[in-house]
Amino acid sequence: MDCIFCKIVKGEIPSKKVYEDEYVLAFHDINPIAPVHVLTIPKKHIVSLLDIKQEDKELVGHLHLALQKVAKEMGIDGSGFRVITNIGPHGQQTVFHLHYHLIGGRQLEWKM
Repeated sequence: MDCIFCKIVKGEIPSKKVYEDEYVLAFHDINPIAPVHVLTIPKKHIVSLLDIKQEDKELVGHLHLALQKVAKEMGIDGSGFRVITNIGPHGQQTVFHLHYHLIGGRQLEWKM
């Protein structure tokens, strides 16, 4: 598999880790759009939210609990933040491995 995030999980590509456990990895985005911009991914390759299976429900719950830990670690749990996952071409998904952008550290705007 030629997935960049799988390569990061395997240590083949370096990343600036924020959090890691048996199932989840969180690391700084290389093109941040805010003072805090961390990607949180399952170590298991899942293409997108649309590809989550019944057997993945515990993993997805664990992933959301990891997002809480990352927000606390980054010091944005009190001020607020945004969690985004992009799905498919119209959703601007560029890496086809489920991932959540945790964005904060400043007042965010909503532009569409």
